[in-house]
Amino acid sequence: MNESEINALVSGTYDDMFSVLGMHQLEQGLVVRALLPGALSVDVIASRDGRKVAAMQRLHHNGLFVATMQQRRNKFKYRFSVKYPDLNLELEDPYRFASQLSKDDLYLFGEGTQERLYHWMGVHEIEVDDVAGKMFVVWAPSAKRVSVVGGFNRWDGRLHVMRKHQASGVWELFVPGLGDGVLYKYEIRAADGKLLPLKADPYGFATADAQETASRTIHSLYYPWTDQNWLSARADVDPYKQAMSIYEVHAGSWKRIQDEGNRYLSYRELADDLIPYVVDMGFTHIQFMPLSEFPFDGSWGYQPIGMYAPTSRFGSPDDLRYFVDCCHNRGIGVLLDWVPGHFPTDEHGLGHFDGTALYEHADKRQGYHPDWNTLIYNYGRREVISYLLSNAMYWLDEFHIDGLRVDAVASMLYLDYSRKDGEWIANAQGGRENLHAIELLRQINSRVYFNYPGVMMIAEESTDWPGVSRPVSSGGLGFGFKWNMGWMNDTLSYMERNPVHRKFHHNEITFSLVYAYSENFILPLSHDEVVHGKGSLINKMPGDDWQKFANLRAYLGFMWTHPGKKLLFMGGEFGQRNEWNHDQSLDWNLLEYPQHNGLQKLVRDLNRIYREMPSLHQRDSDGSGFEWLDVNNREHSILAFIRRGDAGTPPALVVINLTPTPHYDYRIAVPEAGYYRECLNTDAEQYGGSNMGNAGGLHISQDHFDLQNGYLTITLPPLATLIFEKSI
Repeated sequence: MNESEINALVSGTYDDMFSVLGMHQLEQGLVVRALLPGALSVDVIASRDGRKVAAMQRLHHNGLFVATMQQRRNKFKYRFSVKYPDLNLELEDPYRFASQLSKDDLYLFGEGTQERLYHWMGVHEIEVDDVAGKMFVVWAPSAKRVSVVGGFNRWDGRLHVMRKHQASGVWELFVPGLGDGVLYKYEIRAADGKLLPLKADPYGFATADAQETASRTIHSLYYPWTDQNWLSARADVDPYKQAMSIYEVHAGSWKRIQDEGNRYLSYRELADDLIPYVVDMGFTHIQFMPLSEFPFDGSWGYQPIGMYAPTSRFGSPDDLRYFVDCCHNRGIGVLLDWVPGHFPTDEHGLGHFDGTALYEHADKRQGYHPDWNTLIYNYGRREVISYLLSNAMYWLDEFHIDGLRVDAVASMLYLDYSRKDGEWIANAQGGRENLHAIELLRQINSRVYFNYPGVMMIAEESTDWPGVSRPVSSGGLGFGFKWNMGWMNDTLSYMERNPVHRKFHHNEITFSLVYAYSENFILPLSHDEVVHGKGSLINKMPGDDWQKFANLRAYLGFMWTHPGKKLLFMGGEFGQRNEWNHDQSLDWNLLEYPQHNGLQKLVRDLNRIYREMPSLHQRDSDGSGFEWLDVNNREHSILAFIRRGDAGTPPALVVINLTPTPHYDYRIAVPEAGYYRECLNTDAEQYGGSNMGNAGGLHISQDHFDLQNGYLTITLPPLATLIFEKSI
């Protein structure tokens, strides 16, 4: 080595450390070089018997040592015996180990078809030549040099410089002897020689702390799952014909421990507290707002930094696995918000990762979200496709998640999303559709359903994009379900109106049935409806306090009987009065009051009836499962309809009064004679209502009425939903 090479080596600017450090065969014999700043002396010792083979000479005062063994021609396993001013150590040399990466893996990564990157990207515990340690792998094709830094090497980027695979741009390094719980980052020198801010691991499985920026090594042994019966049964279920009632949860604010500094519940504490509550309430699924690590609490997880790291706010990755395992053993599915549409600009994140626009588009007209001050993935780059495709599989594979709700799909589909003229670039065909994002979504959905039968891919898509929940083979995007944002917006707008004025806006409550079967819908009353000054559900309702609760009870009754699966954000089930605040617990003390307690009882009973009555869920995606009986009574704001299940199941009759005026002897024409049992009345006393009803049920009169076979004469309470089931 000449002087300039030596200076580059000790200053951390040398391009290829593996070409000079470690053991090499030269004409004069074997040569071993080591960079160990601060060392007083270094000896080469044989791994086999611990015998000293050679004393190393100091080539540079900054810790570059060399030993030449002229009599040796064959490489052997060795360690270093190092004397420091305050201790002596025996160290394995990371530069003596060969590459551990598969050419096939690297090829598939570059092709955009790698579905299991988490099996080798990031950090993994492996054993090489009988030596245990951690294998680090990261993608940074334009970097001049990448190093692993952490407390284990005093954050010195000269000590653990990685090996680059030129064709793929992937860097790797096996660090022998490194254990669990070690904090680390990547120190990256860009192509121009500039040292970038330290970067967290894009494939890191854990972080130091939510507000910290370092990644953390973890133990990678197999988790002892006990949910095989659940997974087997899940694969055989037709989700479109099942009852699905989803409880949306923000894990950090469902409940807090006030007398311990307002701290979060851990994943394991949530298993002890949240799961029994959800079982008791009759929900079928828990949907968590994003759990991928995110630095800013106020983003609620929708600006993730660690896509492969469950947030450390609530415990370890294995703690989350424990929670999911417990859910499955209690018959509860777990859904997770997933955010592939954008990522934050924090300097330790993906942005400008190797000194170039690597994960994002370089042009801000394609790579920047003006609404959220975030960056947009380059969906046309094959390695980014592998990154996102593998991440979807990661949550389903490693955590047994039952489905992903994909956030902000509309922002992915449209190149001009929230942009003015001149602020976006048309696609190759001159259109506004993001063709690369469309292909990515189709690829992810297709592969998820192929690999994990029974899971659900759910789109939060706020436009009228056609075929969101249609199969890719039929030209759709391939999602299983889509949030029905139109239903939510129209019906909430209607319910917020004074009942006196509702007759002028009757179409807002009925219009959703025009398109109810155009997609496989989920009806969402989500967190988005109770933040940013929108107020809580109960406070959206008009009238005095009694009427507010009556309105909300009637509305939830309508929601639970309307075609489509159900989603309710936490707190809505008992009438949380304050707008949701992510920094504090829900107001559970409200359950001491009859109206709140009654509303909670209603939601519990709605879930029970929804599950027990096939007519309310079996044909959610089939237009033959719904029939209007009274859709035009705008003057009295009354609705009536029939829900039908599969052959042989009793139909349900639903009658809704959305004004405070009760109706006696109200006639509803029905298609079939028989006895109609009153299964639920949202005006029942136990729910906080006035207790008007129909004495448990009604027989049909055979008199001809309104071109139907007969009619029921119903007592219709104020602001109430009634559910009847016809006896067979």
